Amino acid sequence: MEFTYYMPVRVIFGKGAVRKSAAEFKRLGSRALIVTGKNSSDINGSMADTARALEECGIPYEKYGGIKPNPNVEDVRDAATAARSIGADFIIGVGGGSPLDAAKAVAILAANDIDDETLFSGIYRSRPLPVAAIPTTAGTGSEVTPYSILTYRSIRNKKSIGSPLIFPVIALIDPAYTYTLGINSTINTAIDALSHAAESCLAVRSTPAVKPAAHESMRLIAGTFSTLRRHELPSSSERESLMYASMLAGTCIAQTGTTVVHSIGYPLTYYRNVDHGRANGLVMHGFLKFIENRNPGVHELLEVMGMGSTDEFGAVMNDLLGEREKLSEDEIKLFTDTVLKSKNIANTMPQPSRQDIEDIIRFSFPG
Repeated sequence: MEFTYYMPVRVIFGKGAVRKSAAEFKRLGSRALIVTGKNSSDINGSMADTARALEECGIPYEKYGGIKPNPNVEDVRDAATAARSIGADFIIGVGGGSPLDAAKAVAILAANDIDDETLFSGIYRSRPLPVAAIPTTAGTGSEVTPYSILTYRSIRNKKSIGSPLIFPVIALIDPAYTYTLGINSTINTAIDALSHAAESCLAVRSTPAVKPAAHESMRLIAGTFSTLRRHELPSSSERESLMYASMLAGTCIAQTGTTVVHSIGYPLTYYRNVDHGRANGLVMHGFLKFIENRNPGVHELLEVMGMGSTDEFGAVMNDLLGEREKLSEDEIKLFTDTVLKSKNIANTMPQPSRQDIEDIIRFSFPG
C-alpha cells in the first residue's frame, strides 16, 4: 500500500467556534480583508461574529461583500485590489463555497501581480496570504481543500486552481450558520457534499486513506434523506451532521480530486445557471449507472447509504431535485465538447469516451 495524505488545515468545529477562537486570528496577521457575499453572512450571524472576534483582538479589517455565486476572475481581482489598498496581510472567507473559493484566489492575487494563466497554474513567486475559512453552508468543504473554482469567461466554463499553498490555515465551522438556509439550498449543498464523498472513492487518485471519512460522510448525509425527500428543513442535529459530513468530504477530495461528475456539472452552471450541487445531483445517477459494472466501488457506496441499486439512488435524487431541466440537442453537443476538455476525465475510472459522456448527459436529461 502506498499513498500520500496532506491535510494542513486546523479545524475548530462547534457552536460558537468563531467567537471562542478569536485569538486564532492573531496568528494570521495584523489586518484582515473579509471576503463574503452580498448579505447571507449578515442574516446568519457569521459576519457579526467574525467582526466581533476581530475587534476583541484589536485587528482592523475591511469587508468586501461583492462576491456573487460562481465568482469569476474579475470579481477576485477586484477584491484583491481592495486587499492591497488596505494593506491586508491575511484574508477571511465567510460564506458558502463561492466566498471561500474567492478568498483563496484573492489571497493569491493580493501577493502576486500575475496574469490569468499564472493564476490557474498553482505556481507563484510570492506565497499567498494566509486564509481563515468560515463556512456557512454544508456543501463544498472548501474550508479544507486546496482548490478555488472560478468562472473563467475566456474558456466559457469554470476552471479550478489547485495548490497546497491555498489550503486555509484554519477553518472555523459553526453548524448554526446553516440554520437560516432554505430547503433548496440545503438540498443542493448536501448533494454537493455527497458527490465529493462518492467521487473521492471512485476517482483514479482514490486511496484507502480517504475511504473511512468518505463513507462516514455518505452515511451521515443519507441519514437526512427521509427529511429532505419530504422537503422539510432539517433539525439542528441533522444540520450538524450535514456540516460535519461536508467537512469530511472536503478532506477527501483534497486528496483525490473529483471526477467527470463535476466536469459535466460545470457547463450546466455556466450556461444554464444551475446551482453547482444540483448540477452534480442531476448527473450522479447516470454516472453511477455508467460505471457500476466496471468499478466495484459503486456497490460499496450504495451499501454505505443503505441502498440496493443505482436506480434506488436515482429515485432519491429525483425526489430531492424535482423536475429536471431540459437540454436541446445543441446543448448536449456543446456540453459534451466542453466536458472532453476537462482534466477530470483522466481522474475517472473507467475513463469515459465521448460517447459515454454524451450517454450520461442524455440519461440525466431525458427529452
